[in-house]
Amino acid sequence: MIIKKFQGKTEEEAVQAAKKELGENIVIMNVKYVKPKGLRALWYSKTVEVTVALEEEREVQQRLQRENVNKPAASTAKSEEVTGHSVMKPVLESSQNIEKKLDSLQILLESQMQGEQSRRETVQEGDAEGNSPKAENDVSSEKKERVADTVKVSGNPEQDKFIRLLYNTMLENEVDEKYANSILEEIERAKNPKLPIDAILASVYQKMILKFGKAEGILPASQNPKVVLFIGPTSVGKTTTIAKIASQFSIEQKKRVALLTADTYRIAATEQLRTYANIMEVPFRIIYSGEELKDAVMDFKEFDYIFVDTAGHSHRNGEQMDNTRELLDAAGDVCEYQALLVLSATTKYRDLLSIVAKYKEVGQYQLIFTKLDETITWGNLLNIKMYSEAPIAYVTYGQNVPDDIEVFNAQKTVKAILSGKNALV
Repeated sequence: MIIKKFQGKTEEEAVQAAKKELGENIVIMNVKYVKPKGLRALWYSKTVEVTVALEEEREVQQRLQRENVNKPAASTAKSEEVTGHSVMKPVLESSQNIEKKLDSLQILLESQMQGEQSRRETVQEGDAEGNSPKAENDVSSEKKERVADTVKVSGNPEQDKFIRLLYNTMLENEVDEKYANSILEEIERAKNPKLPIDAILASVYQKMILKFGKAEGILPASQNPKVVLFIGPTSVGKTTTIAKIASQFSIEQKKRVALLTADTYRIAATEQLRTYANIMEVPFRIIYSGEELKDAVMDFKEFDYIFVDTAGHSHRNGEQMDNTRELLDAAGDVCEYQALLVLSATTKYRDLLSIVAKYKEVGQYQLIFTKLDETITWGNLLNIKMYSEAPIAYVTYGQNVPDDIEVFNAQKTVKAILSGKNALV
């Protein structure tokens, strides 16, 4: 696998540079923004660094086929007897390259495999002696193992063991069982017993990235202004999120931005957004209805973006949901608009399902997940993306304005889910 980094003013520019050099079959493994250091920060803006990989899987499979064809039967049998891994020896050798491919994910997963094996042996020894009662977490682990035993890739014991570990890791990171099954069932259809473990991991990694897809983000209007409404339940951080995004557009991108708030229920939220508007030196206005939103659009018609903070409320409150719908309809009557549904990554899965389903009745939206720094499991990001079919535009991970926010990075998220490690650590 060829792994290389490319930089550009935008992600698209960096990706095009990668494709020009390596071809169209590249896999984007990571995207990050690079801030100039020292005095350079005064004159140069951030650049985008894209890490891409060019998988040479076909060459690996061809080599394995040649080795198996050219290897004498007696020698093969002897090798199997000595190693106990049959054709997995070249597989394990090739898996040493995984650190370059997926930031040591396989090394971490294999260590978990060894630890899980030791745990099972300890439990079995205790059961044999009759003095090891099953703890609640042991029962939970055994339940997941029974479910994972239904996942088979090729009949190869080492592959199946590795797939079960991937499956259990997804469940531990709160990926919904049905979505974990759907991803691994796609791998199962390949049914190639000679496929290296690192190739299996890379395939799962890529398929999960494809499941996330890519959000369009906040796009400019064909004719100014573009209205962007931030909607969602209470206490998810809408106001702070608006301030972060508005500062990026106003200060970094030099766009003309106006801030509106329809959150007249919380005086603190209104004053907070007013303070941010004063710091950024952008217009601020309180609106109470859809008609006042239309008036504001006309007053700020020369602006690039109008960001609207709406009142946070329970999705089960019909009256307040109607107010949100009124604002969206009013925006649609006079200009181009987008809705961003802001959710907290710490919210329970069942509640998230209910929230996104209810807001789907109001209109189309993209997602923003906040408070990623307050949770150790990121599986709900995949769950809600799959359930709602709405793209994830941004994630936030702290209170600092304008920092602690970034464009959603599917690569980083998938690595966190498969490794069981918070990508912010």
